[in-house]
Amino acid sequence: MRIDVTDPPRVFRVGLGADFYLADCARVHLAPDEQVTFTTEAGAEYDLARKDFGFYATPSLNGRLIGFGLRAVLIRNRQDRYYILLVERGREASFEQYLEVEQLHIVCWMDTTEALQALEARMTQGESVDSTS
Repeated sequence: MRIDVTDPPRVFRVGLGADFYLADCARVHLAPDEQVTFTTEAGAEYDLARKDFGFYATPSLNGRLIGFGLRAVLIRNRQDRYYILLVERGREASFEQYLEVEQLHIVCWMDTTEALQALEARMTQGESVDSTS
């Protein structure tokens, strides 16, 4: 693993409904089969693991991620771009405010076995989506 710190951080505007700013602080270069863990002050954790084919973007959605205090949710913005967000348990009210300000739509929560099985059932009942062609 190699970390390239951006000092000073690159600050840029994001969001469509309000002025939000992000600070790009570092680049983390992972070799295959390396992992980094991100933490919050409240103790929530998020693992990102690199494989030779790409990344495991999250720990198991209905297992370790829940145990780490995070809930996965698929959202759509008003430009029809989709994102998977991880909401810290206990911060749902702040998340709801963010959804309203940014005019985001929850497609589905992906934090319980039941929700994920329902999503899988909908996908297998309908047309299969294959993005490899």
